[in-house]
Amino acid sequence: MLVDIFSSFDDNNQVFMSLYGLMWLFSLVTILVFSSSYWVMTPRWISITMTFKDTVSSQIFRSFGLNLGGFINVISGLFLFLIVMNLSGLIPYVFSPTSHLAVSLSLGLPLWLSLIISAIFFNPSSVVAGLLPMGAPAPLNPFLVIIETVSIMVRPITLSVRLTANMSAGHIVLTLIGNYLTASFFISSVFSMLLLISIQVFYTIFEFGISVIQAYIFCLLITLYSDEHPH
Repeated sequence: MLVDIFSSFDDNNQVFMSLYGLMWLFSLVTILVFSSSYWVMTPRWISITMTFKDTVSSQIFRSFGLNLGGFINVISGLFLFLIVMNLSGLIPYVFSPTSHLAVSLSLGLPLWLSLIISAIFFNPSSVVAGLLPMGAPAPLNPFLVIIETVSIMVRPITLSVRLTANMSAGHIVLTLIGNYLTASFFISSVFSMLLLISIQVFYTIFEFGISVIQAYIFCLLITLYSDEHPH
């Protein structure tokens, strides 16, 4: 039972599918459905999934991440996984995993940390040199190093908060429109009811696009972070 508009983000509510069920289910779906090696014959709809995979792959080909072993497979799988999880939150009575910071942070933090650790072991002097911009005035060097270090450290937080905030805001707006729509059946005119239905339909379609775009931005930013890896 939903107490208020924020209750939909509480995994303890008795919804159709909880956080843990969704995580396990979509992890298996991403592996089984999007891996053609598990199919005797390639399904026709596999071309749709390959479109999403090629979209992310085209970005990785233009970055240094192409030279990192297995990076393209990780980002492509993450992109498809995020799309499925984002779209699942639009299904009524289904818990939205990506609206929780713990889920998005658990996806962004290990990838960011792996790039940092790999860069330190590969070429530590280049990592330290990257903290200071070229041509900076000598008196500002200590402050620039601190600022650059802080900006690098907050990357997983901003990456995760961006995904969580966008998905949460969309679900809250959909809940508010749904509440007003339910009340309009009893206290409003037919015109108001039809107007709210139209807004709900168009905003739901808009949220479908936001779900795909946010998954793409999440993977794109991780790909851009890989450009700073020492060559």
